[in-house]
Amino acid sequence: MTGKIVKGIAGFYYVNTEDKRTFECKAKGSFRTKKLKPLVGDDCEIEIIDEEKLTGNITEIFPRHSTMIRPACANVDQALVIFSVKSPDPNFNLLDRFLIYMESEDVPCIICFNKDDLDAEFNTEEIKKAYEDAGFSVLFISARDKKGIDDVKNILDKKTTVVAGPSGVGKSTLINLLAEKEVMETGGLMKKIERGKQTTRHAELMPIWDGTFIMDTPGFTSLEVFGADKNGLCSFYHEFDKASDECRFSDCIHVNEPGCRVKELVGDGTISKLRYENYLNLYKELSGMRETYKKG
Repeated sequence: MTGKIVKGIAGFYYVNTEDKRTFECKAKGSFRTKKLKPLVGDDCEIEIIDEEKLTGNITEIFPRHSTMIRPACANVDQALVIFSVKSPDPNFNLLDRFLIYMESEDVPCIICFNKDDLDAEFNTEEIKKAYEDAGFSVLFISARDKKGIDDVKNILDKKTTVVAGPSGVGKSTLINLLAEKEVMETGGLMKKIERGKQTTRHAELMPIWDGTFIMDTPGFTSLEVFGADKNGLCSFYHEFDKASDECRFSDCIHVNEPGCRVKELVGDGTISKLRYENYLNLYKELSGMRETYKKG
């Protein structure tokens, strides 16, 4: 029987089969010999051990079209990275880390800002332009007011989407709204430190409607800059691409070099200052430098 792994906990894998049942399975020892670990999202074949108790063994993992390290999962089509407009305030440096990681894994990424109802002063157009200029689709929604939910549904339709973002931004609330039922525990913000309660402790694949899956993941408060080194970091900032061709030096990394067209365009507002400052901070981190770059 074939199916899809929807959850893995402590060596047990839960496989949704084509007849809509879920079997608790162990992986055959041969996978260890092959150094192949089953992942959430894997399409697989199972042998049934007990029909009534719904137990079995995974006997084959079918070829994957994508894999991710964090969260460990397979066959993801895209990522929906969710931050909130307020409570907690968005951490744009962390957002850029997510985007760099997803691109290094070759996973297309959509940015979604939730809680759009909480801050009328939030500079929506500036942020939207900054990230759309970098090549990303950007949504502003309110799960509480059900604003923009149809736009999210259209993006998710017939795809497997990993949902990522820091704790407290409303991922579980949004997933429940999309599924039109309570499938995820929701958590509020701890008042003193405004850090989201962690409600998701493992990656889990959930069918939302026919052919459409969402993978919720543990919330992140930090993320290493996977897949990038200091000299290649600028390749992840696509709003720099055209300007880079006009820099005085062909190997310009847009930090201290004279005649840098990227810095000129940051200065006149054509390239987002916010994004450029994130780039400098990440470059400093990757290069191990300690000095603080001056803003402006």
